[in-house]
Order: sequence, then C-alpha cells, then structure tokens
Amino acid sequence: MHELGLVNYVVKQVTAIAEENQVEKICSVTLEFGEVSGIVPSYLHSYWDWYTKKFPLFTGTKLYCETIPAVTWCDSCHKTYPTVQYGKTCPYCGSGDTWLQSGNEMNIKEIEVE
Repeated sequence: MHELGLVNYVVKQVTAIAEENQVEKICSVTLEFGEVSGIVPSYLHSYWDWYTKKFPLFTGTKLYCETIPAVTWCDSCHKTYPTVQYGKTCPYCGSGDTWLQSGNEMNIKEIEVE
C-alpha cells in the first residue's frame, strides 16, 4: 500500500513545480519506476484517480508509467545482467558478489501542462 504514499508525494512535488512555473493545469504526469521497486501499477493508477480528484490542478490528469529494467552489477567479473532473470548470482561467473545497479528507483520523468 505504499502506492498511496507515492501518489501523495508526487502530487506534492508536481504542485510545487506548477506553482513555481505559474501552471494552472496539469495534463499528464509520467512516472518511471524500477522493475523490482515493488510498485504495483494498477494500485498506483487507482490511488491516482481517487487522490487527484481533490485538487483542481489535477482534474482529468492522466498518469503514465514506464518501467526501468532491473540490472545487477557483478564485482567479480565486472559485467551487468538482468536481475529478474538471474537474481543475485551472476550468470557469467557464478559469483554472489553483486549489487543492484538500477531497477529499484522511482522518478517523476515528465509533466505535461496546458
């Protein structure tokens, strides 16, 4: 249920940006989040639709979501690989000396205004 907290955070950030730039209407917001971030897109959309109705700035605003692939780096062989497919063990050298390079983040990628 952390999606509601994320929606709240995004609305606050976008509102602040809109105020700084004297924007009166937000048309869409594009978020990008990691493949292993634990964010459930359907929950995010449901909370977005419910929560943004409280703010005139967001009336009719569309939410778009893009996924950032999860990539893991191996310190032993200095290669990257797809995290979801192979997990923590490097498929090239079998090492567990790995760390998540990308795929757990969440960013506000784009704000479209009227």
